[in-house]
Amino acid sequence: MTPLPTIDALAGDAIARLARLVAFDTTSRHSNLRLIEQVEAWLSEIGVPSTRVANADGTKANLYATIGPAVEGGVVLSGHTDVVPVDGQPWTSDPWTLTERDGRLHGRGACDMKGFLALALAASPFLAQPGRLQRPLHLAFSYDEEVGCLGAPAMIEEIARTLPRPAAVIVGEPTGMEVVNGHKGITSYVVTVTGHEVHSSLTHLGLSANMAAIELLRTLADIAARLEAEADPHSPFCPAHATLTVGQVNGGTAVNILARECVFVFDLRCPPGTEPDAILAPFLAQATALDARIKARFPQCGVVVRRRSATPAFAPVAGGEAERIARAAAGDNGPARVVPYAAEAGQFQEGGFSVVICGPGSIEQAHQPDEWVSRTQMARGAAFTLRLAEMLAR
Repeated sequence: MTPLPTIDALAGDAIARLARLVAFDTTSRHSNLRLIEQVEAWLSEIGVPSTRVANADGTKANLYATIGPAVEGGVVLSGHTDVVPVDGQPWTSDPWTLTERDGRLHGRGACDMKGFLALALAASPFLAQPGRLQRPLHLAFSYDEEVGCLGAPAMIEEIARTLPRPAAVIVGEPTGMEVVNGHKGITSYVVTVTGHEVHSSLTHLGLSANMAAIELLRTLADIAARLEAEADPHSPFCPAHATLTVGQVNGGTAVNILARECVFVFDLRCPPGTEPDAILAPFLAQATALDARIKARFPQCGVVVRRRSATPAFAPVAGGEAERIARAAAGDNGPARVVPYAAEAGQFQEGGFSVVICGPGSIEQAHQPDEWVSRTQMARGAAFTLRLAEMLAR
């Protein structure tokens, strides 16, 4: 049996694979199938079968695979394949070409979170050798995490139904290779206000969707301010309260036309134990009333509120098996940590799995122009992966 590689060798192979992964433009609005095909090919080369879980129209897919024996007590390494857009960002190098400067590996997704995927894939040829592992390593790669963790639930359901029960799930979001045991949930909404177009001088004959939307946006701003004022001083989260932000507003045709349509998107991020529907009740009631008021004048117009995504919070569990395993692999004896962003950890927890978040890079570099992960972080990730392999070999 070939010995496990050194930390530097595994990190080097992972960086080479990261360059291949970054080259696939898997922005959430595009398909991720070319990347999935590459991962399937790498796994096939080492005799590891994999399973796709496709979306409804087959344009995107999750992928999961098992390396080692089909027994209980294994570990799932979970990560998403999609990335956020680069549109309008002032990149100083090609975002789809991994570019190293001063020990930093720049490229869209290098940090969030193809670096973690690359580490898992680089270790796979060694872990797949017959007799290496006593307990399995499962890979679980999802689509559309960046637009609401839309892909993971179907894969989680299938993993729970078809695989021997894993002991732990490690979600590789960027944490600086420190173990995180909680995150906020996120619920996002798309609101479409349809008005009646006329010349802007004839306000009595029409209805501006923009002006109607302002009423709703004012309520959301009031809710956001109230949430900040009611922050729990004992909360481990930062910010220490639920947050509400309006990320996009688009409306109108010209300055002298009453706007026919205004569309805005907002998200609400809640700590565990906070109910999004209760927070949004005043807004939803106002939207219903405004819709009725508009329709009374123009039946074809009104307000439509559509929930875009709903990702559950991940609640800390003291002494969980996933935290024990991940801390041992990371050499992490630090305090309990939580993060304000959302990931599929909450979905795995809802599925009954013990789960933590731990991956290379920092969330501060994610989604930025010139996104990067450092060679140092990739080496720490390689050390983590090798220690995890040794644990699964016993």
